[in-house]
Amino acid sequence: MAESKTVVLAALFANAAIAVLKFVGFLLTQSPAMLSETYHSISDTGNQVFLLIGLRYGKRKRTRAHPFGFGKAQFFYSFLVSVLLFGIAGWEALNHGYHALVAHESVGLSGTVTVASYTFPAVWVNYAVLSAGIVFESYALKKANDGMQADIREHEWSGLLEAFKKTSNVTTLTAFTEDTIAVLGLALALAGIFLTQYTGNPMFDAAAAMLIGILLMVFAVALAWENKRLLLGESLPLTEENELREMISDNPGVVRIEDLRTVYFGPEHVIVVADVEFEDGMDTDEIDYSISTMEDELRAANPSIKKVYIEPES
Repeated sequence: MAESKTVVLAALFANAAIAVLKFVGFLLTQSPAMLSETYHSISDTGNQVFLLIGLRYGKRKRTRAHPFGFGKAQFFYSFLVSVLLFGIAGWEALNHGYHALVAHESVGLSGTVTVASYTFPAVWVNYAVLSAGIVFESYALKKANDGMQADIREHEWSGLLEAFKKTSNVTTLTAFTEDTIAVLGLALALAGIFLTQYTGNPMFDAAAAMLIGILLMVFAVALAWENKRLLLGESLPLTEENELREMISDNPGVVRIEDLRTVYFGPEHVIVVADVEFEDGMDTDEIDYSISTMEDELRAANPSIKKVYIEPES
């Protein structure tokens, strides 16, 4: 949890530091790509606020109305981030870039800026802002990647693709996805502005703005899909469930497992429910001892398991 909060805070500061500078660059040059990136950074800053709310809300203690706690709040706020903020920012960026492309709008990349009697091309502001943005976002991406790699090592996943499909740590996943998009968006904006300045054709700048919008919306859909599976109550991966089945079956007195179910109730918060048939002739004390042993073994094998309910069947 602490790792997730550090990742989010790093992304928040990086996004807030660059959002205003991107808008200044847009005001000076009227670059569609810079406006798209402004939308992007504003949405990213809002994303981090939502994720921090989710982290804080998810730490609330369980109540009678919410007996398993509020861990799913992080799934909800991550879903909200992907749908509302990524989607809205992506659409605005795409819409602005499209109109600029259709209208063949010229941009002020050839203008100049005077500061303290020094005059320089206005486009240099864009280059400076985008370059600084790449530095800030790369730092945030490194922090997010560290968090993802920690999850990969803990669960022994093959890599980022498997982690994207299986992780329940949606806060770190969202931050990692967002920072990846941020670096790609900055690179697109930098390329579009450079090509427009070099060729004098504003279509490169407008096309970069459109691509940034498309990039945002594609990742918005991907993130929404991944959060949906957890909101609906996803189980542990089949391989991990099979390991739990083997551990239960290996206990003395267990005849067979009639049913076993797992579900995420929050990041790294799994509940296990099992119906287990025991040998005939076992008394109540023996069955209670066996169940207690199983519960301890399952929690020790997977720290994400917080509650285990085993129902003895005859």
